[in-house]
Amino acid sequence: MFGDGYTGILGIIILILDIYAIIRIVQSGAEPLWKALWIVIVLLLPVLGLILWFLFGPK
Repeated sequence: MFGDGYTGILGIIILILDIYAIIRIVQSGAEPLWKALWIVIVLLLPVLGLILWFLFGPK
């Protein structure tokens, strides 16, 4: 099937980036409620949440 070889690699890359985002969220100086909200967004929407965090998340 077309693309089967890249699906697993792409999933692993997204997983690694999501873990990185969660670590950065936890280490940020944001309020605990905002940290929890960002973590939930990243976990529920792995790709979109990662993009949103990168653009608007706590620094």
